[in-house]
Amino acid sequence: MVEKWIKEIKENSDFQDLGMILIHNGVVRATSKDGKPVKGMHLSYDKKKLAHVVDELLKRDGITAIRVWINEGVLTVGDDIMYALVAGKFRTYVIPVLEELVSRIKKEIVSEVENF
Repeated sequence: MVEKWIKEIKENSDFQDLGMILIHNGVVRATSKDGKPVKGMHLSYDKKKLAHVVDELLKRDGITAIRVWINEGVLTVGDDIMYALVAGKFRTYVIPVLEELVSRIKKEIVSEVENF
């Protein structure tokens, strides 16, 4: 999937505007934030809110593409939770947008219930 995204972005980009592609891959950890062992989680997300956030962040200076995939359902330790990709002109544009995208997904868009 990520390789396909990268290929599509490169094929459809003006390299005057594309100098960096940054990817986040969230994975189910074996422990909760407070250190308890975790068997897995159930994850769901708001697709409309995700689309709104992506559209909003795409309007930022220097950003040429954003892609997000979220793994919905019952997940076990080691499963991919999400892929988030931000492409743009310079790292000074791309890094903050990727950080904001992932933070907003975690805070506003996904619902996670850990299984102990």
